[in-house]
Amino acid sequence: MVRTGVDAVARALAILKAFDPERAAMTLTEIADATDLYKSTVLRLAASLEADGFLVRGTDRLFRPGPELWRLGALYQRGLDLADLIRPSLHRLVEVTGETASFYIAEGDERICLYRVNSPRSVRHHLEEGQRLPIDRGAAGRVLTAYRDSASADGKKIRDRGFYVSIGERDPEVAAAAVPVIDIHGQLRGALSVSAIRTRFDADARKAAIEVLKSEAKALIGLLPASER
Repeated sequence: MVRTGVDAVARALAILKAFDPERAAMTLTEIADATDLYKSTVLRLAASLEADGFLVRGTDRLFRPGPELWRLGALYQRGLDLADLIRPSLHRLVEVTGETASFYIAEGDERICLYRVNSPRSVRHHLEEGQRLPIDRGAAGRVLTAYRDSASADGKKIRDRGFYVSIGERDPEVAAAAVPVIDIHGQLRGALSVSAIRTRFDADARKAAIEVLKSEAKALIGLLPASER
């Protein structure tokens, strides 16, 4: 069977994608195992990738991502508008739940609503972008706090569970669910939240919101540029 140029590109990309934070350096055998490619194929493609700076091979004979990937990654980060990644998630959250969706970041003793899409319903929890709220109350605030205080027992429970639901914590008429947004380095980037009028956010609504929140947060892992550690 004749291999086309597209086949070769796909195999070269498979080699690059095999690297991750847990596999930052690999032997030839490890790359072959991770990609299901023959060692001879890996060796040939790795030589081309190394020649163009996409891979480097040290004196320990281990392959590592090369400087050309850093250059391209830097270009990606400079051209990235975080809103372009978060807003589509918020729109999908509103479409599925019918409630207000928002993305918060922590700043001091407050959380800031960086982006939001309000519910289309006439009776709704309405938020404005840039609005500042307490970080110690409400679903998003609790999630952000849980990743600040690693020693807190309550924070550990939230991190282990992967979400938090608040019912009337900040506003007696509002309930919300929130999940952390984590990048590929495991760093917290913010919190995704769905908030609603309390009487409408029953057990079924909360369950549905948590499922779609987790799905959107998981999808963002592969899209967000890694934060500096």
